[in-house]
Amino acid sequence: MTNRRRFSKVFLALTLGTAVAGVGGSPADAAQATVGLGTAASFAVLAGQTITNTGPSVISGDVGLSPGSSVTGFPPGTINNGTLHVADAVALQAQADVTTAYNDAAGRSPTATVTADLGGQTLLSGVYTGSTLELTGTLTLDAQGDPNAVFVFQTASTLISASTSTVTMINGGSPCNVFWQVTSSATLATNSVFVGTVLALTTITVATGATITGRLLARNGEVTLDNNTINGVGCAAGTPTTATTTPGATDTTPTATAPPTPTIPPGVSLPATGGTQRAEASGTAAALSIIVGSMLLITSRRRRVH
Repeated sequence: MTNRRRFSKVFLALTLGTAVAGVGGSPADAAQATVGLGTAASFAVLAGQTITNTGPSVISGDVGLSPGSSVTGFPPGTINNGTLHVADAVALQAQADVTTAYNDAAGRSPTATVTADLGGQTLLSGVYTGSTLELTGTLTLDAQGDPNAVFVFQTASTLISASTSTVTMINGGSPCNVFWQVTSSATLATNSVFVGTVLALTTITVATGATITGRLLARNGEVTLDNNTINGVGCAAGTPTTATTTPGATDTTPTATAPPTPTIPPGVSLPATGGTQRAEASGTAAALSIIVGSMLLITSRRRRVH
């Protein structure tokens, strides 16, 4: 076989391979940027009207109030690795930065629409929106090995977690990159384990025994606590903590273990060109490309031998 004919075969193989690889759509979406909190990043709790605590709550990070001036329940509540700012310039600036962050989170284009209850689902990084958001059971956030994976949840109304409900992160995720933009009020029920930064337009109410790894930031209303543990220090210090189902524990998921296949529960609407779907199509297309190219080259060699 002449060099020209061999070149034609190779060129045909590469051309067909490229065409097959192109089946399935464009490259995956660019990763979401985190929501910038500015000076509010150091606050574990921030409210607009009042902060009321009952029992020995433990808050790690700054606590602030502006423009209100009523903070009650400290002691018995304690503030570790943080400072109480009441109606001062620091709290005022933090509230301005919360408004900016809230608008950022609210203005992002959704990658999926979810029904009310997030319990029992496993979700990848992205922007999720719903008219209301509820949580019963366990919501799993899969970072797929990316420590910078960002999860943004938008609700046009309320955010309500049920008693003993849990938000957990796997495969290297950070609670510092989870954000809950709540157009109305947020309520975290008794003994719930919650992850992320709550950006609420009005009030945030946390029932007895609930644990939060992240921040509670209320723009215009009050924050009410009852014997809670709130840890926002890791994010403020720039060394994100790892969220698990058990407060204080570490994520023991082996790095070599492949991440579980995310569930796509009823009520979740994913766009046809979603990142996960495109990744699967791209992997299949790449495999087909290799097979087609190899078959053509083998045919070329057999003809040369004969």
